[in-house]
Amino acid sequence: MANIYVHYPFCKKACHYCNFHFSTKLNNQTIVLDAILKEIEIRSNEINDSLESIYFGGGSPSILETKYLEKIINKILSQFKVKKKIEITLELNPDDYSKEYLVEIKKFGINRISLGVQSFNQFDLELLNRNHNSVQSLEALDCISNLYDNYSIDLIYGIPYSSIEKWRKNLEITLKYQPPHLSCYVLTLESNTALEYKVKNGDIELLEEELVKEQYDYLIQKLGKRGYVNYEFSSFAKPGYNSINNSNYWNGKAYIGIGPSAHSYNGKSIRSWNISNNSKYVKSIMKNRLPAKMEKLKINDLYNEYIMTGLRKEEGISFNEIKNRFGETYKKYIEKQLKKHIINKHIFLDGDTIKISKKFKFLTDGLSSDLFFLRD
Repeated sequence: MANIYVHYPFCKKACHYCNFHFSTKLNNQTIVLDAILKEIEIRSNEINDSLESIYFGGGSPSILETKYLEKIINKILSQFKVKKKIEITLELNPDDYSKEYLVEIKKFGINRISLGVQSFNQFDLELLNRNHNSVQSLEALDCISNLYDNYSIDLIYGIPYSSIEKWRKNLEITLKYQPPHLSCYVLTLESNTALEYKVKNGDIELLEEELVKEQYDYLIQKLGKRGYVNYEFSSFAKPGYNSINNSNYWNGKAYIGIGPSAHSYNGKSIRSWNISNNSKYVKSIMKNRLPAKMEKLKINDLYNEYIMTGLRKEEGISFNEIKNRFGETYKKYIEKQLKKHIINKHIFLDGDTIKISKKFKFLTDGLSSDLFFLRD
């Protein structure tokens, strides 16, 4: 099985923490749309497996008129083999919401909404330079929860000047809707963002790590009590509502990324990515040339990626999988690297499986990197 990710590189406003590729110049959207439709045709023979998921991200794909979303979906369905019950997700900003819009997109196949709330606190929203307010989020949630069985809410914790009380309130409001899925991300300082500039200039102070961890620990405790499974570090779902798109990424399945800056993976060892420039992307596609760079991952790269993604997942990683995929050398290496972490109870063994201890989950990425296989 495989996925298609469609990156729509336009936003009405630049969020201060975001370093994804996008433009706020909306006058040439249709030109990029034509190129996206053409890229779908060009790449129609890349994957033989049936598609399990189509995911619209960005950028802000919810600024697209419904007729354009329908065009893209129909083009994909006509060019690729598709699983009978396919998950089609649209990232939606609360300020783009209307009942008419949600009803219309549901008619032509969008069956999952990922709502970018981030916070219900107005101070937080202004600090992040979000384009919506909490009232719009609540109105959108009221409508989505009545129209869609499958939807997700995005929240950010660790926001500067936030507190455990603010975070508790965010979760209380969220859980009133009992959403099937939640994506909860820690705020990270990305390069070349307005947030990075403000922090370097001393205009904003990042939250101390122990306060960020306090919010994370409360998140794990609260959602666990409410029946959510933390199936991946930042992802929480009611049983049966894991994101197919996200799960396939973590499980190393093949996917095609369509649009400027979109990444692709063939499920084996080839990774590629489109140019992060709208005009150059369009010019290349219109000449029937993919504006992409490509790399072949070496065995240690594949091993490191397996460790990084696997330890973020609920099921962890497997000694047998490491031996079968990467060889005895890698199995012996990780056994050696694990010793100190098992003694310190950072990591535990569950039969053949290696997992991060619940108490140290907040340190997952750092613990994973200590198990990486590094070559000179």
